Amino acid sequence: MQTSSNNGDRTNLSRTFKYLMATQFLSRGIPFIFNSWIVRHLTEADYAIYAVQFHLFVTCVLFLSREGFRRACMRAEFKCEDDTNGENAAKLMKVAWLSLPLGMVVTAIACTTIFWWQELTFSSSYGQAILINGFACLLELLAEPLYILAQYLFCLKLRMVVESTATLARCLTTYALIARKGGLQNAVVFGLSQASYGGCIFLGYWGYFLFLHGLRGSQLFPFRAGDIMRYDKPLFKMCTLFTLQSFQKLVLQEGEKMVLVWFDTPYNQAVYGLIDKLGSLVVRMVFLPFEESSYVTFARSASEESVDRRKLRLTEALKLVLLIGLIVVAFGPSYSYSLIRLLYGHKWSDGEASPALKYYCLYVMLLAMNGFILVFISKLFALRLGGIDNFWSCHSHIRKDISRQR
Repeated sequence: MQTSSNNGDRTNLSRTFKYLMATQFLSRGIPFIFNSWIVRHLTEADYAIYAVQFHLFVTCVLFLSREGFRRACMRAEFKCEDDTNGENAAKLMKVAWLSLPLGMVVTAIACTTIFWWQELTFSSSYGQAILINGFACLLELLAEPLYILAQYLFCLKLRMVVESTATLARCLTTYALIARKGGLQNAVVFGLSQASYGGCIFLGYWGYFLFLHGLRGSQLFPFRAGDIMRYDKPLFKMCTLFTLQSFQKLVLQEGEKMVLVWFDTPYNQAVYGLIDKLGSLVVRMVFLPFEESSYVTFARSASEESVDRRKLRLTEALKLVLLIGLIVVAFGPSYSYSLIRLLYGHKWSDGEASPALKYYCLYVMLLAMNGFILVFISKLFALRLGGIDNFWSCHSHIRKDISRQR
């Protein structure tokens, strides 16, 4: 019985990793190809807006609005795929839809803050671009409940197709508007490209679940008069805890971009954006799918596994990320200058980008190991820590488990 369970887990992990790997390969590989052309046609100040400032704005809005709901709904105890009437799907969607009003509030606060901080007006191109980016975020949030449902039902192929199409649409929009050299400012071009991405996400998920999936419209939007406040309260409470935790996680994840935007020059922001997009290809295309597949496959079964199986899984995963990280460390620094010169030209290779990429190669391995260990710990101790994981609490629980094994 245990052998069949092990084989099933491995099959699920392999299938999940395969689709997530393909998703990341397409969603990162397509921008990488277009980015080589875009960088050569932008000034350092414009590229800083494109790669750092607008990226930070969109990431902050979306992360605070949906991250807690994504993590909590993946831990839901009911199984939508075993429910023929779709009642459990309706329970999940009732909570998932709450991410939209939260996202609207976060978007409004973010736009207002930037307009006040930079003293923007509605007639300025930067201000218009911020509003367009905010609209793009709302388009993605309108599809967020369906994304959560698709992930819970393991519709991984759907995610691959939708995100790859949206990424291609964003890159083509950016390329066409920059190559056309019309009257649009580059900031507005970047905002429109993000809006095309959000529109594809919205149309892709809604089109699939309305026309190709068996769920009815009443199950996708399960709110009725007099029944609005009836929802899964334990699941909503978990969403609240993870959303509060996402503020801390956002600062740790995007803190360096915040510092650059507040205190550094556009040139240094552009160099950082260039290296971050180029150097994180291995992290995003290999390590991130592995982390997500592990989280998706085993998040709901952590409490059922033995200590030996946990140790074996962690050891195998760390060996894999360590091997890939060592390959990057061995070859990355030596070829950093040649790679940047080949992709982006002498304007970037003769500056600070090449030394920065060398140091980033040394950082990749530690980044990958840290990411997977955090996923493993959050999976293992989230219930014990009441949804709030900090280093010292985790450390004390790990010591207790070790003492029990002895």
